[in-house]
Amino acid sequence: MCGKDRVELKLQKKDPTVKKAALQLQNHRNKKALPNQQTVDYPSFKLLLVGDGGTGKTTFVKRHLTGEFEKKYEPTIGVEVHPLDFFTNRGMIRFYCWDTAGQEKLGGLRDGYYVHSQCAVIMFDVTSRETYKSVPQKHVDICRVCGDIPIVLCGNKVDVKNRQVKAKQVTFHRKKNLQYYEISAKSNYNFEKPFLYLARKLAGDQNLHFVELPALLPPEVHIDVAEQQKNEAELIAAATQPLPDGDDDAF
Repeated sequence: MCGKDRVELKLQKKDPTVKKAALQLQNHRNKKALPNQQTVDYPSFKLLLVGDGGTGKTTFVKRHLTGEFEKKYEPTIGVEVHPLDFFTNRGMIRFYCWDTAGQEKLGGLRDGYYVHSQCAVIMFDVTSRETYKSVPQKHVDICRVCGDIPIVLCGNKVDVKNRQVKAKQVTFHRKKNLQYYEISAKSNYNFEKPFLYLARKLAGDQNLHFVELPALLPPEVHIDVAEQQKNEAELIAAATQPLPDGDDDAF
């Protein structure tokens, strides 16, 4: 988290008049954040998805949207906006996922795409150390433009054998009090967790849960469950150790 008041919206049954007023206020905010998107009559939020090119941002978000995994990688040009609906015990919620150009092709336009974001996911590739090393700067950029919004750090491609960023080496989230999840778009591993965490933060309700999940195609690969359990245990053990010195984590 960064430095301004975070956005909250209670997802709960209200008096119809109060509910209508709340939705009007939310739609007014969304018109600023999402000028080209049609608003809906249930809570919606702008989610910023950032990370180096090739980390799997586009394939991750399209897996939620269409149940398809992109087999061919094409660097994202500009920004694609994907509306993702989730069914919760408090009603429907929508994330407008802004998939930014990983190659930083936006240049000076980047801040314009960041503005009015209400939550964010920073993604890196566990098979590429360079993508993890770029996480701190992406966090700085988000905080500078967006202030204090809920942020999730995701390490993607945990299904791949030649992992370069070990679980115990992922410590940036601890330094900045972020939530971290290990995910795999190809195997669906932990696919819903970033969205559930952000929904709970935005709603201010830790009891919020999904009652229906988006349809996904069967996994293209099967994650090594035993190996990933070791990684998760490594994360838990690392959390009890002192943080490394310096801005960058050692490899």
